[in-house]
Amino acid sequence: MPKNTTDTLFPCPFSKGYGIPAQQAWRLLKIFVTYRLVLASLFMVLIYGRVEFSEFGPSYNTLYIYSSQSYLIITLISGICILRGLTSYTMQAQLLIFSDIIILTLLMHACGGIKSGIGILLAVSIASGGLLIGGRCAMLFAALAALSVLTEQAVSEQYRNVDNNSYTYAGMLGAAFFTIALLSHILTKRSEETLQLAKEQKQTIIKLEDLNQHIIQHLQSGIIITDPHQAIHIINESALRLAHLDVAPNNIGNISPQLAHAFQTWLNHPEHTFLQLENAGQNTLHIHFEMLPTQHEIFYMITLEDATLYNQRLQQSKLASLGRLTASIAHEIRNPLGAISHAGQLLSEMPNLSSQDRRLTEIIKNHCTRVNYIIEDILQLSKRSDSRKEKIELNAWLNDYLHDFILENAIVAETFMFLPVRQPLPAIIDPGQLKQIMDNLCQNALRYGKPELGAIAVRSFRFKHSPCIEIIDNGGGINPEHLKHLFEPFFTTSSSGTGLGLYISKELAELNQAKLSYYLTPENRSCFRLCLMDAEKNLIAL
Repeated sequence: MPKNTTDTLFPCPFSKGYGIPAQQAWRLLKIFVTYRLVLASLFMVLIYGRVEFSEFGPSYNTLYIYSSQSYLIITLISGICILRGLTSYTMQAQLLIFSDIIILTLLMHACGGIKSGIGILLAVSIASGGLLIGGRCAMLFAALAALSVLTEQAVSEQYRNVDNNSYTYAGMLGAAFFTIALLSHILTKRSEETLQLAKEQKQTIIKLEDLNQHIIQHLQSGIIITDPHQAIHIINESALRLAHLDVAPNNIGNISPQLAHAFQTWLNHPEHTFLQLENAGQNTLHIHFEMLPTQHEIFYMITLEDATLYNQRLQQSKLASLGRLTASIAHEIRNPLGAISHAGQLLSEMPNLSSQDRRLTEIIKNHCTRVNYIIEDILQLSKRSDSRKEKIELNAWLNDYLHDFILENAIVAETFMFLPVRQPLPAIIDPGQLKQIMDNLCQNALRYGKPELGAIAVRSFRFKHSPCIEIIDNGGGINPEHLKHLFEPFFTTSSSGTGLGLYISKELAELNQAKLSYYLTPENRSCFRLCLMDAEKNLIAL
């Protein structure tokens, strides 16, 4: 169906008229053509049905016949044009209204003038013009109809006797035309406002629905909406990620039989709303069940949350208070430590010290220095600020970082070997905190990774849809007994280390919702892996 509404005969085109939807406007036009077809058929029945017309019979048979036939032919042609889409809406609507005014006036004249009653049919045409086109055209149609009735009355007065009251009837009929046009204009205006309001509300609802879908899909927690039969209606990306699925399942049982059993148990005993689920040994999930009653049926929401994130939130307040406490303790230790260090230095400057006593002063100095390093690390940990995450391109960032690290530590460029992945790796992290993590890992690789045996590899790649970094050195690996304590504070196998470097690195990684882990490569090389948040799939944390 054509929707071109810019072709107009008068300055009231449909496109500048009322906001009736195109489909509804064409439907109204079809109804009006159907009405005309029925009316034209009735006029033809009066001709060929040998009906006694009495006083309403045609005064001029030839005029009546030609007018009726023309009315039927124009209606049929208009119907074909509308069905085939041959003309624009405005042109077709105006043509129908104008032909109505002209032909119905001729039929009224042929049937005896205004007293025949056919003139009242013009009121239907005026009302239809107001609904179909509206605006100033409705008043124009009313003026033309009133003028046609008065013209017909003047012509009838010239050729046959006319009652003087006929002019009164013609004037009243003209006034009725204007009243109908005004009412149709008001009705169409209100209809426009209602449709516009409905359209705005529809757009608002669509925007809110899109916004809700975006929020649900990008929540950090997994969301599953299901019915009592365990059929899944909505599942977000986080739920698929936590369940290690690539395709959205149709049933809860397809996610996990344990989850389906737990959900059925909760339906029977709704007082137990929380559940901890081991997901095939890969991660621990916290499950929460909740009812979502609607007007017609009941749905249920299952919330999945990674236990590591859950525990991280619980420890945030503990770490904050612990940081303040350790900072206070560190400040209190610094004062006596400074006195001990100063006394040791004075003692070492005495000329009559024996070699054994001098060795004792060196021990005092070394351990004071080590305690001071520990205090510096504790103060740095307690002053840790919130991360200011940014979107970075990981390959370019690592290339610049290694260049600066080699210059800062005055080492040869061949000490590190960068192995970037070919595809871009957009990530979300605080660049300053990422540098601090990389400094700790690269310093450990230099200190314990035996760089003299070969270059330390820094590799970027994508692992389980996350951009990752690996630092692979030539060390023989960590003792399995020490692995479970690797990221604990103050754990170290070195006499000179503080044991806080890896702990701080892991804390900074978790602060940026990244994951730092250690494993031994198949070639028995130590490897630290840091997996970051994907910038293209940034999740909303609540």
